[in-house]
Amino acid sequence: MKNFVSASVLSADMLNLRDEISKIKNAGVDMLHFDVMDGVFVPNITYGLPVLEQVRKETDIILDVHLMIIDPIKYVKRFAECGADIISFHLESQSNTMDTIKAIKSAGAKAALAVKPNTPIENAFEYLPYLDMILVMTVEPGFGGQGFIPETVEKVKIIKDKIISLGLDIDVQVDGGINDKTAEIVKSAGANVLVSGSWLFKSENMAEAVKKLKKAEE
Repeated sequence: MKNFVSASVLSADMLNLRDEISKIKNAGVDMLHFDVMDGVFVPNITYGLPVLEQVRKETDIILDVHLMIIDPIKYVKRFAECGADIISFHLESQSNTMDTIKAIKSAGAKAALAVKPNTPIENAFEYLPYLDMILVMTVEPGFGGQGFIPETVEKVKIIKDKIISLGLDIDVQVDGGINDKTAEIVKSAGANVLVSGSWLFKSENMAEAVKKLKKAEE
């Protein structure tokens, strides 16, 4: 399965977002990871629909929207209308999981289910046939720049094995503490979509950093 890099805009220079978007596109990044936090589901507040709408006008890059909000089903249609190509929401949110998956697909976006580090990954098994991607959080959601949690690697292995056993074609995304070293670990466990923020944006040569992430398992 092809490997992809999704750059977390949470670590970008928000005052120069147009330049940052151009930079990541030129560096070979495949997706822009757009973290939406409501200050309730996670203890942080970021950005939302107006920013996404402007970003969509600026670029044709895949917009990978991660909703860390309490009741995502209320907003998935609007996020899709504002340009989201992929919408991830949390298994731990208050929205009904199947209804939210259906709402995302009805809105014309790809559906992804995110799972926190302390949630058993087996809880996501029943939804796999309806998903385009599963997101295994490798840090607690809420803030960028956190350290990678090694115990989450086993969850990546478990979900990848389940996907294979079901004969499905689903991307496995990881988010949190991803750099050239942890990329090797999670990709060997079965992940193929790597979200990177702090490490990627702080790299001296972003194009080389992207190559390192993509080639980590090759």
